[in-house]
Amino acid sequence: MTTRNLLTLVQWLSPSFPTGAYAYGQGLEAAISAGDIGSAATCRDWLAAVLRHGSGLTDAVLVCHAMAPDADLGALADLADALAPGAERLRETREMGHAFARTVSALTGQTLPPLPYPVAVGVAARGLGLDRELVATLYLAAFAANLVQVAVRFVPLGQTEGQGILADLHPVIETTVRHAAELDLHDIGSATLRADLASLSHETMETRIFRT
Repeated sequence: MTTRNLLTLVQWLSPSFPTGAYAYGQGLEAAISAGDIGSAATCRDWLAAVLRHGSGLTDAVLVCHAMAPDADLGALADLADALAPGAERLRETREMGHAFARTVSALTGQTLPPLPYPVAVGVAARGLGLDRELVATLYLAAFAANLVQVAVRFVPLGQTEGQGILADLHPVIETTVRHAAELDLHDIGSATLRADLASLSHETMETRIFRT
């Protein structure tokens, strides 16, 4: 691992990288509106469940498998699409992945195909020489930070409370990545029905700030 390659990955996963991540909230807006999330504690518990058992876990598995040089990208893309619980989440992973691939291709000169976001990140990270668990860890850290910012703005929470939630989620991210790295694609799955239902509910909200 080189420091420069690590910095490249940090740049790719930073809020300033043009994937449009700030516009997506994975249904958190609907959960806040319904009263399921109304405090730092409920936000932390919700996100911990999503990381351990929901899209956080499945995304980490996809990142790890996409980094394999012999990975079947078509099959991984189809699986990523199938794991989306609704139309908004499908659009989210596709649009973020396509934007990510376009920008990395422009910066590096390599041609990355349009892929769902976690698959695109895994493929792009192959050439960095970084451990796949490190890549998945930083991916989930960015994933969690983006969702915490949704809660900071719309619960609302204070910035310090938001940072406290992220700090509390560090061990959750670590254990999730260790688990994800051991999973075969046949073992992939999620069990966060309330979060999935919130995502579906978001599709029909009359007033929405986020795209998902």
